[in-house]
Amino acid sequence: MKQCIIILAVVAALFSAALAPASAAKAPKSLLKNPGTWGAFSLKEKKGTACYMAGQPKSSKPAGVKRGPIWLLITHRPYKKIKGEVGVYVGYPLETGSTVVIDVDGKIFKLYTVEDTAWVEDRKREVKLVAAMRAGRKMVVRGTSKRGTKTTDTYSLKGFTRAHKAINRTCKVK
Repeated sequence: MKQCIIILAVVAALFSAALAPASAAKAPKSLLKNPGTWGAFSLKEKKGTACYMAGQPKSSKPAGVKRGPIWLLITHRPYKKIKGEVGVYVGYPLETGSTVVIDVDGKIFKLYTVEDTAWVEDRKREVKLVAAMRAGRKMVVRGTSKRGTKTTDTYSLKGFTRAHKAINRTCKVK
């Protein structure tokens, strides 16, 4: 969980840096000049370079529900042999034992949940999810909060492939 919080803080700093050039010197390096919906970034960590791409939903329902930041991240950490790790941060505590469902143009993926985050359990499914996102146009993420509120976040996948290629190049993932 601590690692999730660190990643969210990094992503927030990255997007802030992309929007405010004056603060860019202190932030991790943006890999795209105009990040658009999906940003790509690299970060020097103690044991090597990590690469992240992140996007936020274009719409979230129901309206007016109090939530924290909502992000979908793809992470590469070659020095830890991590590539293409998908993490969905929904902005609220998820119902214990629930699943988050991702629909990419009709292709369905179920993720397990831990507190406010959803993860893909099987590496082969994770590879298929990222491939679907690269080929897709729209992604819908559905989850249920501990209070029973059902939420739907809709993402555009425009620019996803561009950002994914950027982190693959920088972190030497083929």
